[in-house]
Amino acid sequence: MDLNGKLAVVTGGSGDIGRAICEALAAAGSDVIVTFVGDQERAEASAELVRAAGRAASVLQLDQRDEASINAAAAAVAEHDRCDLLVNNAAWNIGIPFRNLETLDSATWDRVQETNLRGPFLLTRALAGLLQAGSGGRVVNIASVGGLLPGSSSIAYSCSKAALIHLTHCLAVALAPAVTVNCVAPGLVEGTRMAARLPDEISEGARRAALLGQVGSPIDIANATVMLCEAESITGQTVVVDGGNPAAMNFG
Repeated sequence: MDLNGKLAVVTGGSGDIGRAICEALAAAGSDVIVTFVGDQERAEASAELVRAAGRAASVLQLDQRDEASINAAAAAVAEHDRCDLLVNNAAWNIGIPFRNLETLDSATWDRVQETNLRGPFLLTRALAGLLQAGSGGRVVNIASVGGLLPGSSSIAYSCSKAALIHLTHCLAVALAPAVTVNCVAPGLVEGTRMAARLPDEISEGARRAALLGQVGSPIDIANATVMLCEAESITGQTVVVDGGNPAAMNFG
């Protein structure tokens, strides 16, 4: 798919990875709607990068835990009469070591699942008609290596991302043949706010395991996202971006 002139929605575009994805899609020729849950200033900064690349950009408030907010955001996107690309990047995590079972209470569990799994499903469902219109669209879900291996910021986060990866498979079936649905699974991404919430044992383990001597970067994740948006014959797949952790190689 030629991305020139396409309209992309990037959730969590105010974050570090989301900003890199917005910029990469703009460089490929797409206009971008940048969503944010609370930090409009950071979202506007991402939008400015899109405009600097010569593409149109706007910001849109979206709370993925709130179905009414999701439906309102989808209605706002529909005013453009199109949605070619959807990147479900927004997520929430909290650093709770796996062994601290009592610390992972039900409220935290629910917040993680609602944000990282339920929200992407509801938003994709709300935008499915637009994505299927015309020549078809693309959905890229940003998951995590923590969804493939039992190690991440928390058990709740790993379970939410494992489910997001399988949701990718299910949506690939549901939206075919008009829409491809794929997934990018980052490992540790240095310099991001998400990475700062990881327990030290997880971060250090990811660095030691990386065959390339370095873990992923926001730019790597953004480039993988653009590749999956451009691809014509890839669907239901997960691209792992982690510097080459052998333990995750059988899952990519």
